[in-house]
Amino acid sequence: MAGVHLESRDRAVGFTFQVLGELKVFDRGQGTVPVTAGRQQVVLAALLLESGRLQNCDHLIRLLWAEDPPETARTQVQICVSRMRKTLAAAAVEAAIETRPPGYVLQIDDEALDLNVFRRTVAEAATLGGEGRTAEAAALLRAAVGLWRGPCLNGIPSDALARVADHIDEERLAATESFIELELSLGRHHQLTAEIARLVGDNPLRERFRGQLMLALYRSGRQAEALESYREGRALLMDELGLQPGEDLRRLEQAVLTEDPSLRLERPAATDLRGTGRPLGAPAADLPGPDAVADEDGHPPARAAVPRQLPVDTADFVGHGQLVAEAEGVLTNTSPDRAPGIVVVTGRSGIGKSTFAARVAHRLAESHFPDGQLYCQLRGGRADPVDPREVLGRFLRALGLPGPAIPDSLEERGEIYRSMLADRRILVVLDDAVGEEQIFPLLPGGRSCGVLVTSRARLTALPGAHRVTLDILDEQGSLELIGNVVGTDRVGGEPEAARALAAAVGGLPLALRIIAARLAARPHWPLASMVQRLADERRRLDELTHGEMTVRASLSLTYDGLAERDRTLLRLLSLTKGSTFPSWIGGPLLDAPDAYPYPSDLMEPLVDVQMLDVAGVDATGELRYGFHDIIRLFARDRLAAESDEGERRAAIRRVGGAWLALVCEAQLRVLGTRYFDGPAARWSPPADHVGTVLGRPLEWLDTERENLSLTVESLAQEGEDGYAWELAVNLAPFFETRGYLDHWARTHRKALTAVRRSGNLLGQAALLASLGSLHLNRRNLPEARLSLTTAVGLFEELGHSKGLGLCRRDLGLLERLSGHDTAAMDLFERAERHFGDGDPWARASVLVQRAVILLRRGDVGRVEAELDEALEIWRDLGYLGGQARVLQRAGQLHLYRGQPADARKVLTEGLSMVRDDGDVIGEGYLLHDLGRVHARLGELTQAGSYFHRALAVREGILDQAGAASVRVDLADLSLRGDDTAEAGGLLTDALEVFGRLGMAEEEERATGLLARVAAGGAVEGR
Repeated sequence: MAGVHLESRDRAVGFTFQVLGELKVFDRGQGTVPVTAGRQQVVLAALLLESGRLQNCDHLIRLLWAEDPPETARTQVQICVSRMRKTLAAAAVEAAIETRPPGYVLQIDDEALDLNVFRRTVAEAATLGGEGRTAEAAALLRAAVGLWRGPCLNGIPSDALARVADHIDEERLAATESFIELELSLGRHHQLTAEIARLVGDNPLRERFRGQLMLALYRSGRQAEALESYREGRALLMDELGLQPGEDLRRLEQAVLTEDPSLRLERPAATDLRGTGRPLGAPAADLPGPDAVADEDGHPPARAAVPRQLPVDTADFVGHGQLVAEAEGVLTNTSPDRAPGIVVVTGRSGIGKSTFAARVAHRLAESHFPDGQLYCQLRGGRADPVDPREVLGRFLRALGLPGPAIPDSLEERGEIYRSMLADRRILVVLDDAVGEEQIFPLLPGGRSCGVLVTSRARLTALPGAHRVTLDILDEQGSLELIGNVVGTDRVGGEPEAARALAAAVGGLPLALRIIAARLAARPHWPLASMVQRLADERRRLDELTHGEMTVRASLSLTYDGLAERDRTLLRLLSLTKGSTFPSWIGGPLLDAPDAYPYPSDLMEPLVDVQMLDVAGVDATGELRYGFHDIIRLFARDRLAAESDEGERRAAIRRVGGAWLALVCEAQLRVLGTRYFDGPAARWSPPADHVGTVLGRPLEWLDTERENLSLTVESLAQEGEDGYAWELAVNLAPFFETRGYLDHWARTHRKALTAVRRSGNLLGQAALLASLGSLHLNRRNLPEARLSLTTAVGLFEELGHSKGLGLCRRDLGLLERLSGHDTAAMDLFERAERHFGDGDPWARASVLVQRAVILLRRGDVGRVEAELDEALEIWRDLGYLGGQARVLQRAGQLHLYRGQPADARKVLTEGLSMVRDDGDVIGEGYLLHDLGRVHARLGELTQAGSYFHRALAVREGILDQAGAASVRVDLADLSLRGDDTAEAGGLLTDALEVFGRLGMAEEEERATGLLARVAAGGAVEGR
């Protein structure tokens, strides 16, 4: 347990490396190891923060010299690293700085660094919290926070590292908030009051601490002090930021004023650290029952996914109280003979349909739909609405179905979707639907779910739906909305101007919010001045109160008040295609990589006036932004009117180059190499920001796959085929790893159309080669052969050696799958010659592929040598997926040699790797091989367990061929136990698959076993 670990480390010197405070290094005797101040400190700190990961030398140079590095910069970094190695070695510190082109990797034990222990302990506390062990979770979090000895990397002489350290300090505050929340739920408010007051004093703008102080004071019988704390916080926010407190704090103040019974501590409860919002210890549909047990490897049973996808609730929502109650009544109807409650919210653009839906959904989420909430922006107001097949794919992933298990057809996806929702209470929110055809496939089948749809159309053909039509706000509602944003004092001070302002925009909520935001940002402006500005706008737009024209007038007013750079950014942001986009994208749009310390600073002026929305924070910690559809249309109009084609085209290329640079860097971090380089120019975001965004490359891909796919399609449509094909091809390895085969196919089809139109031969060859690999994944061998052979012809015409190597390697795999070992070996050898010595990663992939054939031929010595070489290559490159593949082959080699104990050891190591990497396909293969090992050892019960787990994995990802292969081994076990009936059924099922897919070798083995079944005899194990 981490708690025991922390108890033994109650002093900072319990660690070898300390960054939670000043940077310090300790030797085995816990004496301080001197680190030369300046550059050596910066280099060591950078390596520690990314221990175990490659740190590019260029990145270290940028940390040391933010601008104008000297010509000797690389040499000076090498000297710093060399001296650091000597310092650590002289002190006998257990650490190694490895040189790994293009940089360095610091290898240390996880427990040697206080930051690693802090993060692991927080994660363990979350697990305890999820199990309802609130007191233990709180104690563990408090101990974790106790590891800090001051601000992270205090005094480090690097502005870039200091910014990273600020983000780490944020983790400390978040953990502190969590243990305070937990201890409050345990009734410790009397003991906590003074401590929380100190935290509020140190962090006066942090609303969660202030809310916790108010709650502790109230529960301690100090209601007046709780309210005074709120008033102090409100005054501070208004003075410092010109903002009102957030909705949670305002709601808490009201609850204190009214002595709301919900503030009393009825029983211990605390927020679930996993972020579900469910009280700790409360029963939950997604937790395993009391009879659930871990598997024989000690892995806990799987939990059903509980999606929480709702967008943020709008704090300044006003009006429509009767309609809210009406919609809630439909969605919560418990009548036993009712169909699924369906509410359709309709109204004109800008009327607040999405805001209304978010409010209703949040009000009902926990009380009536505890099993989760699904949400999708369907883009009905745009030229490219989301296909329901794609929506079902997203929903199935959110509900826990692995990517490879999601079928291709709309009908099959719908069947699985309805089955997964049949007995669960889930709310489905479908925002901005284009028509009934888009909605029908997304409706649940059972009565327990609810559906909330927004649309510009009335959707009258949707059976059983209850329609809610939103209209403009009346004067009272308009004034309330303005007051929520600018303050009720200003509205009360100019009542006539406030009423004129509401009338000028026709009570349209979007227009009211935008204008009020501008007034809030300029407290010295009287409301009457804004009324006059709106009057001036009417000269340009005569029909101010007609539909979108009202919105356009309001947006023009706000737009005209922006700085020139902000106006340019707003126009260029309209080129983005995704529903949300990351903060860094403003840099390439403006060609300003270092304009601000934080990329989000470019976006915030637009957020301030509500021309952009903050859509949330993704898994990498990156702020995300989004447009309201009407504002996006307005920005496109301004782009057409004010930006020339050259500016637009250059921005498109820079954004394409930025996505490409990030994808290639992510490749380097995951694969240890770059997959396929082309001539498209890169545009690199700031290096320290890239390091943050790509800290977990595969998670980043999951977050950005919509934007990446849409960017490929947009580049293809814009005629930028060079960027389109290169981005598509370099995304393919990630799509393969995660099982996003739909994205792989769609991006390549779009890009292929573009390169064929332009006559780009390299792009055609690369895309066809990648499509050949996709067809191999789907076991569509004829299509794979056609794509790969066509690509070979193009690569030969271009004289492109690596492309030929990739194609012939995959053609070799095709021949191997077809049972043509001699042809496969010839192709593997030709691929190896194409790769040469300059591409060790690709060579390793050939060595692993042909090991199967060499082992069948009994060439054991060559197999062993080549697997050793492949493992060394992929270890040097840091490619975990490749290492797991080699270990699988090594396990098969040991089994062939009659060394099952050695096979079990390496296969178990490989299984751990693929599980850590989330590779469900690799897990299926390794479980199957481990079953064969136990069968060879005569441990038939364990073998059967592994085979059944492998079968479950293969069936879960719809791998018919792999599942059939596992059934043959299960049949073998059944025959050893004289259960010929069971064996016969398994073999019959397997032979049907083998015959249909042309798997001759497997079919031959299954046929032999079936003959034994007919003879009634047992079969010896292989």
